Amino acid sequence: MRDAEAIYRTPLSAAGGLAVTGSGRQHARRAVTDRKLPSFAVVLVERGQGWLETAATGRMSLTGPALFWLFPNRVHSYAPDEGGWDERWALFEGSFTRDFVRLRIIAERHPVVALHHLDEVVRLFAKLHADLLDDTNLGQASAALMLHRIVVSAARQASGAADRRQERRDMADIVETLRRRAMQPLDLAAFAAEHGMSPATLRRRFTLETGLPPKAFQLRARMDHAKQLLATTDEKIETVAAMIGLDDPFYFSRVFHEREGCSPREFRARYPRV
Repeated sequence: MRDAEAIYRTPLSAAGGLAVTGSGRQHARRAVTDRKLPSFAVVLVERGQGWLETAATGRMSLTGPALFWLFPNRVHSYAPDEGGWDERWALFEGSFTRDFVRLRIIAERHPVVALHHLDEVVRLFAKLHADLLDDTNLGQASAALMLHRIVVSAARQASGAADRRQERRDMADIVETLRRRAMQPLDLAAFAAEHGMSPATLRRRFTLETGLPPKAFQLRARMDHAKQLLATTDEKIETVAAMIGLDDPFYFSRVFHEREGCSPREFRARYPRV
Protein backbone atom coordinates (compact mmCIF):
# COMPACT_ATOMS: atom_id res chain seq x y z
CA MET A 1 0.00 0.00 0.00
CA ARG A 2 1.23 3.49 -0.79
CA ASP A 3 2.06 6.17 1.79
CA ALA A 4 -0.76 7.24 4.05
CA GLU A 5 -3.51 9.35 2.50
CA ALA A 6 -6.21 11.29 4.32
CA ILE A 7 -8.97 13.71 3.32
CA TYR A 8 -11.24 15.65 5.66
CA ARG A 9 -14.34 17.51 4.57
CA THR A 10 -16.90 19.76 6.24
CA PRO A 11 -20.32 18.36 5.31
CA LEU A 12 -22.77 20.45 3.35
CA SER A 13 -25.38 22.14 5.54
CA ALA A 14 -28.10 20.46 3.46
CA ALA A 15 -26.58 16.98 3.75
CA GLY A 16 -28.46 16.02 6.90
CA GLY A 17 -29.18 12.39 6.02
CA LEU A 18 -25.67 11.02 5.57
CA ALA A 19 -22.37 12.80 5.09
CA VAL A 20 -18.81 11.52 4.79
CA THR A 21 -16.43 13.81 6.66
CA GLY A 22 -13.16 11.98 6.10
CA SER A 23 -11.47 9.14 4.26
CA GLY A 24 -8.03 7.63 4.05
CA ARG A 25 -5.80 4.61 3.66
CA GLN A 26 -2.45 3.51 5.09
CA HIS A 27 -0.28 0.63 6.16
CA ALA A 28 -0.78 1.02 9.90
CA ARG A 29 1.87 -0.04 12.40
CA ARG A 30 0.97 1.98 15.48
CA ALA A 31 -1.75 1.51 18.07
CA VAL A 32 -4.68 3.89 18.53
CA THR A 33 -5.27 4.11 22.27
CA ASP A 34 -8.11 5.51 24.39
CA ARG A 35 -9.47 7.69 21.59
CA LYS A 36 -12.91 9.23 21.13
CA LEU A 37 -14.24 10.43 17.79
CA PRO A 38 -17.02 13.01 17.34
CA SER A 39 -18.56 10.98 14.51
CA PHE A 40 -19.04 7.39 13.38
CA ALA A 41 -16.13 5.64 11.67
CA VAL A 42 -15.60 2.47 9.71
CA VAL A 43 -12.15 0.87 9.40
CA LEU A 44 -11.45 -1.76 6.74
CA VAL A 45 -8.55 -4.12 7.41
CA GLU A 46 -7.66 -5.59 4.04
CA ARG A 47 -4.86 -7.83 5.29
CA GLY A 48 -3.07 -8.31 8.58
CA GLN A 49 -4.23 -8.94 12.10
CA GLY A 50 -4.41 -7.29 15.49
CA TRP A 51 -7.05 -6.36 18.05
CA LEU A 52 -9.90 -3.95 18.83
CA GLU A 53 -11.04 -2.91 22.30
CA THR A 54 -14.19 -1.00 23.30
CA ALA A 55 -16.18 -0.69 26.52
CA ALA A 56 -19.04 -2.63 24.92
CA THR A 57 -16.96 -5.60 23.75
CA GLY A 58 -13.71 -5.73 25.67
CA ARG A 59 -10.63 -6.73 23.69
CA MET A 60 -11.27 -8.74 20.52
CA SER A 61 -8.78 -10.30 18.15
CA LEU A 62 -9.16 -9.22 14.54
CA THR A 63 -7.93 -10.82 11.33
CA GLY A 64 -8.34 -9.30 7.88
CA PRO A 65 -10.18 -9.15 5.67
CA ALA A 66 -12.62 -7.53 8.08
CA LEU A 67 -14.05 -4.17 8.98
CA PHE A 68 -15.15 -2.64 12.25
CA TRP A 69 -17.48 0.17 13.28
CA LEU A 70 -16.57 2.90 15.77
CA PHE A 71 -19.29 4.87 17.51
CA PRO A 72 -19.16 8.59 18.35
CA ASN A 73 -18.01 9.68 21.79
CA ARG A 74 -17.06 6.12 22.76
CA VAL A 75 -13.55 5.33 23.96
CA HIS A 76 -11.83 2.76 21.76
CA SER A 77 -8.38 1.35 21.11
CA TYR A 78 -7.02 -0.84 18.34
CA ALA A 79 -3.70 -1.95 16.96
CA PRO A 80 -2.14 -4.21 14.34
CA ASP A 81 0.37 -6.88 15.24
CA GLU A 82 4.08 -6.31 14.60
CA GLY A 83 3.75 -6.72 10.84
CA GLY A 84 1.13 -3.99 10.63
CA TRP A 85 -2.06 -4.10 8.57
CA ASP A 86 -3.38 -2.43 5.42
CA GLU A 87 -6.38 -0.31 6.30
CA ARG A 88 -8.89 2.05 4.72
CA TRP A 89 -11.19 4.21 6.81
CA ALA A 90 -14.05 6.66 6.57
CA LEU A 91 -15.72 9.08 8.99
CA PHE A 92 -19.44 9.73 8.66
CA GLU A 93 -22.42 11.34 10.37
CA GLY A 94 -26.06 12.28 9.80
CA SER A 95 -29.57 11.23 10.71
CA PHE A 96 -29.37 7.99 8.69
CA THR A 97 -26.97 6.63 11.31
CA ARG A 98 -29.91 6.41 13.75
CA ASP A 99 -31.66 4.10 11.29
CA PHE A 100 -28.51 1.98 10.89
CA VAL A 101 -28.37 1.50 14.66
CA ARG A 102 -32.14 1.10 15.18
CA LEU A 103 -32.33 -1.59 12.51
CA ARG A 104 -29.19 -3.24 13.94
CA ILE A 105 -27.38 -2.89 10.64
CA ILE A 106 -24.43 -1.67 12.69
CA ALA A 107 -24.19 -2.70 16.33
CA GLU A 108 -21.96 -1.42 19.10
CA ARG A 109 -21.81 -4.85 20.74
CA HIS A 110 -20.89 -6.55 17.45
CA PRO A 111 -18.58 -4.06 15.71
CA VAL A 112 -16.41 -6.49 13.74
CA VAL A 113 -17.57 -7.94 10.42
CA ALA A 114 -15.56 -10.72 8.79
CA LEU A 115 -15.62 -10.16 5.02
CA HIS A 116 -16.15 -12.91 2.45
CA HIS A 117 -16.22 -10.53 -0.54
CA LEU A 118 -13.31 -8.16 0.03
CA ASP A 119 -13.08 -6.92 -3.56
CA GLU A 120 -16.58 -5.46 -3.43
CA VAL A 121 -15.88 -3.51 -0.23
CA VAL A 122 -12.45 -2.29 -1.43
CA ARG A 123 -14.08 -1.01 -4.62
CA LEU A 124 -16.67 0.93 -2.61
CA PHE A 125 -14.01 2.46 -0.34
CA ALA A 126 -11.92 3.46 -3.37
CA LYS A 127 -14.91 5.12 -5.05
CA LEU A 128 -15.81 6.91 -1.81
CA HIS A 129 -12.26 8.26 -1.52
CA ALA A 130 -12.24 9.44 -5.14
CA ASP A 131 -15.62 11.13 -4.68
CA LEU A 132 -14.37 12.96 -1.60
CA LEU A 133 -11.30 14.15 -3.53
CA ASP A 134 -13.69 15.66 -6.09
CA ASP A 135 -14.82 18.18 -3.43
CA THR A 136 -18.05 19.16 -5.17
CA ASN A 137 -21.66 18.87 -4.08
CA LEU A 138 -22.07 15.93 -6.43
CA GLY A 139 -18.88 14.33 -5.15
CA GLN A 140 -20.00 14.57 -1.52
CA ALA A 141 -23.42 13.15 -2.41
CA SER A 142 -21.78 10.25 -4.25
CA ALA A 143 -19.41 9.61 -1.32
CA ALA A 144 -22.44 9.37 0.98
CA LEU A 145 -24.00 6.87 -1.42
CA MET A 146 -20.83 4.76 -1.37
CA LEU A 147 -20.82 4.82 2.44
CA HIS A 148 -24.44 3.66 2.45
CA ARG A 149 -23.47 0.79 0.14
CA ILE A 150 -20.58 -0.16 2.43
CA VAL A 151 -23.03 -0.35 5.35
CA VAL A 152 -25.40 -2.57 3.36
CA SER A 153 -22.63 -4.79 1.98
CA ALA A 154 -21.15 -5.32 5.44
CA ALA A 155 -24.57 -6.10 6.91
CA ARG A 156 -25.24 -8.68 4.21
CA GLN A 157 -21.89 -10.33 4.77
CA ALA A 158 -22.37 -10.26 8.55
CA SER A 159 -25.73 -12.00 8.22
CA GLY A 160 -24.18 -14.73 6.08
CA ALA A 161 -26.51 -13.83 3.22
CA ALA A 162 -24.24 -15.41 0.65
CA ASP A 163 -24.38 -18.73 2.52
CA ARG A 164 -28.08 -18.59 3.36
CA ARG A 165 -29.72 -17.79 0.04
CA GLN A 166 -32.31 -20.54 0.38
CA GLU A 167 -33.26 -19.35 3.86
CA ARG A 168 -33.70 -15.82 2.54
CA ARG A 169 -35.79 -17.04 -0.36
CA ASP A 170 -37.99 -18.88 2.13
CA MET A 171 -38.28 -15.74 4.26
CA ALA A 172 -39.14 -13.66 1.18
CA ASP A 173 -41.99 -16.07 0.47
CA ILE A 174 -43.27 -15.63 4.04
CA VAL A 175 -43.11 -11.84 3.70
CA GLU A 176 -45.02 -11.99 0.43
CA THR A 177 -47.64 -14.26 2.02
CA LEU A 178 -48.25 -11.77 4.81
CA ARG A 179 -48.37 -8.93 2.29
CA ARG A 180 -51.13 -10.75 0.38
CA ARG A 181 -53.05 -11.42 3.61
CA ALA A 182 -52.46 -8.01 5.16
CA MET A 183 -56.16 -7.05 5.06
CA GLN A 184 -57.10 -10.19 7.00
CA PRO A 185 -56.78 -10.68 10.79
CA LEU A 186 -53.34 -11.97 11.79
CA ASP A 187 -52.98 -14.77 14.35
CA LEU A 188 -49.21 -14.68 14.75
CA ALA A 189 -48.97 -18.05 16.49
CA ALA A 190 -50.99 -19.78 13.76
CA PHE A 191 -49.08 -17.97 11.01
CA ALA A 192 -45.74 -19.02 12.54
CA ALA A 193 -46.89 -22.63 12.93
CA GLU A 194 -47.99 -22.64 9.29
CA HIS A 195 -44.37 -21.92 8.36
CA GLY A 196 -42.83 -24.37 10.83
CA MET A 197 -41.40 -22.01 13.43
CA SER A 198 -42.20 -20.44 16.78
CA PRO A 199 -43.73 -16.93 16.97
CA ALA A 200 -40.48 -15.61 18.48
CA THR A 201 -38.39 -17.07 15.64
CA LEU A 202 -40.78 -15.77 13.01
CA ARG A 203 -40.77 -12.31 14.57
CA ARG A 204 -36.96 -12.22 14.71
CA ARG A 205 -36.41 -13.45 11.16
CA PHE A 206 -39.22 -11.31 9.75
CA THR A 207 -37.79 -8.19 11.41
CA LEU A 208 -34.32 -9.00 10.09
CA GLU A 209 -35.71 -9.35 6.57
CA THR A 210 -38.01 -6.29 6.49
CA GLY A 211 -36.94 -4.02 9.34
CA LEU A 212 -40.41 -4.38 10.89
CA PRO A 213 -42.08 -7.03 13.07
CA PRO A 214 -45.04 -8.81 11.43
CA LYS A 215 -47.82 -6.74 13.06
CA ALA A 216 -46.14 -3.43 12.17
CA PHE A 217 -45.52 -4.68 8.62
CA GLN A 218 -49.19 -5.62 8.31
CA LEU A 219 -50.29 -2.18 9.56
CA ARG A 220 -48.00 -0.43 7.10
CA ALA A 221 -49.43 -2.50 4.24
CA ARG A 222 -52.94 -1.65 5.37
CA MET A 223 -52.22 2.07 5.54
CA ASP A 224 -50.56 2.00 2.11
CA HIS A 225 -53.66 0.34 0.66
CA ALA A 226 -55.87 2.88 2.45
CA LYS A 227 -53.94 5.72 0.80
CA GLN A 228 -54.43 4.09 -2.58
CA LEU A 229 -58.19 3.80 -1.97
CA LEU A 230 -58.46 7.37 -0.71
CA ALA A 231 -56.61 8.73 -3.75
CA THR A 232 -58.33 6.62 -6.42
CA THR A 233 -61.92 6.05 -5.21
CA ASP A 234 -64.82 7.99 -3.70
CA GLU A 235 -65.47 5.39 -1.00
CA LYS A 236 -66.49 6.75 2.40
CA ILE A 237 -63.87 6.80 5.15
CA GLU A 238 -65.66 4.08 7.12
CA THR A 239 -65.82 1.94 3.97
CA VAL A 240 -62.09 2.39 3.37
CA ALA A 241 -61.43 1.38 6.98
CA ALA A 242 -63.49 -1.79 6.55
CA MET A 243 -61.79 -2.59 3.24
CA ILE A 244 -58.39 -2.67 4.94
CA GLY A 245 -59.65 -4.83 7.79
CA LEU A 246 -60.38 -2.19 10.45
CA ASP A 247 -64.00 -2.14 11.60
CA ASP A 248 -63.64 1.01 13.73
CA PRO A 249 -63.36 4.11 11.48
CA PHE A 250 -62.35 6.30 14.46
CA TYR A 251 -59.43 3.97 15.24
CA PHE A 252 -58.52 3.97 11.56
CA SER A 253 -58.54 7.78 11.43
CA ARG A 254 -56.42 8.04 14.58
CA VAL A 255 -53.81 5.57 13.36
CA PHE A 256 -53.77 7.16 9.90
CA HIS A 257 -53.16 10.61 11.42
CA GLU A 258 -50.37 9.28 13.67
CA ARG A 259 -48.58 7.75 10.68
CA GLU A 260 -49.24 10.30 7.94
CA GLY A 261 -49.55 13.55 9.89
CA CYS A 262 -53.00 14.27 8.45
CA SER A 263 -56.50 12.84 8.53
CA PRO A 264 -57.80 10.53 5.79
CA ARG A 265 -59.99 13.39 4.47
CA GLU A 266 -57.02 15.76 4.38
CA PHE A 267 -54.96 13.15 2.55
CA ARG A 268 -57.72 12.71 -0.03
CA ALA A 269 -57.86 16.48 -0.54
CA ARG A 270 -54.13 16.56 -1.26
CA TYR A 271 -54.45 13.96 -4.00
CA PRO A 272 -57.67 14.71 -5.91
CA ARG A 273 -58.62 12.15 -8.53
CA VAL A 274 -57.69 13.02 -12.09
